Amino acid sequence: MHYTGTIWRPPYEADSLLLEVTAGCTHHRCKFCTLYSDLPFKFRMSPMEDIESDLLEVQVLRYNPTSMMTAKLQGLPRPKPIKRVFLTGANPFVLTTGKLLEIAALIRKYLPSVETIGCFARITDSVNKTDEDLILLRQAGYDGLTIGVETGDDTALSFMQKGYTSQDILTQCKRLEQAKIEYGFFYLTSISGKGKGETGAKASADVFNQLHPFLIGPNMLTIYPESKLYQEIQNGNWEEESEIEKYRELRTLVENLNISTYFAAMGASNAFQLRGRLPEDKEQLLETLDRIIYEVREEDLRHYRKNLPHL
Repeated sequence: MHYTGTIWRPPYEADSLLLEVTAGCTHHRCKFCTLYSDLPFKFRMSPMEDIESDLLEVQVLRYNPTSMMTAKLQGLPRPKPIKRVFLTGANPFVLTTGKLLEIAALIRKYLPSVETIGCFARITDSVNKTDEDLILLRQAGYDGLTIGVETGDDTALSFMQKGYTSQDILTQCKRLEQAKIEYGFFYLTSISGKGKGETGAKASADVFNQLHPFLIGPNMLTIYPESKLYQEIQNGNWEEESEIEKYRELRTLVENLNISTYFAAMGASNAFQLRGRLPEDKEQLLETLDRIIYEVREEDLRHYRKNLPHL
């Protein structure tokens, strides 16, 4: 298999086949991000021959004698079919509709059991796709996109150079919904900065409440020295929330969300794993967050943050 640099995937894509079709990020300007700093280039699409080669490799490995024997030892007549593929890279959905359809056709050619195709996406990835394009992509299997919207706070989006506004989030996600493409959000706790987190959380909830993400997955902002944001802090242009502030922000977000969605803080950046269905589990989530806020020491949370080698 062809893999370039560190491969990132959402926690809930653990059972998906990871297929590299891009590496890096087309935007590559977010001040806090260091996820693709190990790559010597900004963004690259994989050659189609590499993608086809990887799919052929998977097809062969699934049905070689060793795999068949392993399945029988597990009491299965044959290896479990692959039902979902996750395309790797920061935003493969930016590829043209033609390329994405070509990739989907290759996946079906070698792995006909695949039902859906997921990937990371930027809000801007669908701007140059028509409504008809989005429908074609859904019909080809693209569904369950993961979008790092980070926040609905326009001031924070601008300062962090995300490259879109809260209105863009609304416009593009509603287009995805019209095409019946489901999507989930990553929310970045603390992106609004010290003293502004709860305001940012309320602004985000206002945006999210107008949409239908299948998941809202908070991650805690963790600042590394190689990031542009670290330099902004050194220059006195931005201050980070305390760890307790981050949990107060998260509490405000949960309190103000009134849509049906799955709320899951699952990534390594979260010292505490939080999961629940909204609105059913809202009170339980708020009680858990209150216990963290009032019973856990700032020093212990900061120790966790400082000793987090990578996300």
